[in-house]
Amino acid sequence: MFLGTLAGGLLAVPLAAEAQQAAKVPRIGYLAVQPAANPHLHEAFRQGLRDLGYVEGRNVVTEYREAEGKPERLPALAAELVALKVDVLVAQPTVGALAAKQATRTLPIVFIAVADPVTSGLVTSLARPGGNVTGLSTFGPDLVGKCLEQLKRAVPGVSRVAVLWHPGAVLERTAKDMLKEAEVAARALGVRLQFIEARGPDDFDRAFSEITRARASALTVFGSSMFFSERRRLVGLAAKNRLPAVYTWREGADAGGLMAYGPNIPDLFRRAATYVDKILKGAKPGDLPVEQPTKFELVINLKTAKALGLTIPRSVLGRADEVIQ
Repeated sequence: MFLGTLAGGLLAVPLAAEAQQAAKVPRIGYLAVQPAANPHLHEAFRQGLRDLGYVEGRNVVTEYREAEGKPERLPALAAELVALKVDVLVAQPTVGALAAKQATRTLPIVFIAVADPVTSGLVTSLARPGGNVTGLSTFGPDLVGKCLEQLKRAVPGVSRVAVLWHPGAVLERTAKDMLKEAEVAARALGVRLQFIEARGPDDFDRAFSEITRARASALTVFGSSMFFSERRRLVGLAAKNRLPAVYTWREGADAGGLMAYGPNIPDLFRRAATYVDKILKGAKPGDLPVEQPTKFELVINLKTAKALGLTIPRSVLGRADEVIQ
């Protein structure tokens, strides 16, 4: 009787350990600057997880930390998530990813919507990131030149373009490369540029006053998470000043801007879930190549064109992925 009880007890120990291990639910840390302003992006990430069989609260738990639009809070929030010992840390945009990397050199990190991850110092190369970081990039500096090309095709008569950019949105070297690409494209297109800084929403009115005084006839908006979150206000100011504008994300055109050219941002968030899934199943971030956008969408808002008194060439409309009527 004693031997049977002892044997049963010995068998129960590994079975209990296996059950406890099987019941362990992975935890994802999610670090963002201002998710409340862009709920559709975070829903895209959650949908990506659901598509892969992850159900929040059942077989995965997500710990959210947001900086409420204050990037200086990101390092402390990243440290909080590391202290929670999450299994993988998802971070966006560039400033969020950099804060995550500074917080840990071992915890797997998946970044989303990062511009120029190699130059930013997040990975050693796109093909073999190395270290504990990988993810999805949005664009390189050359995208700003392509946006200017699309704007010139849509509004052939434009001769002076204001460039609205956000210092600090990306690292200084990347910002310099973006400004240089814009200048190169402008010379080739025969247009003059006026660079206008906006470090926060409080700078918008001043920035548009400068644009008006300089008599710019069009506007291009560089990629920035702050600009993305404030897109409706930017679109409203462009409309008020009767400026045809091009954005690097389709949400700019959806909000009423004239046009947009760039990668599908929600798709990047949805695809980030595949990186999380691979890491939870044992893959090392350093072995997972950084994914770059393969498709760039051209979206034109014809309603806005009519309001501005513009006739978009048929050749441009024919190349558009979507025309908003």
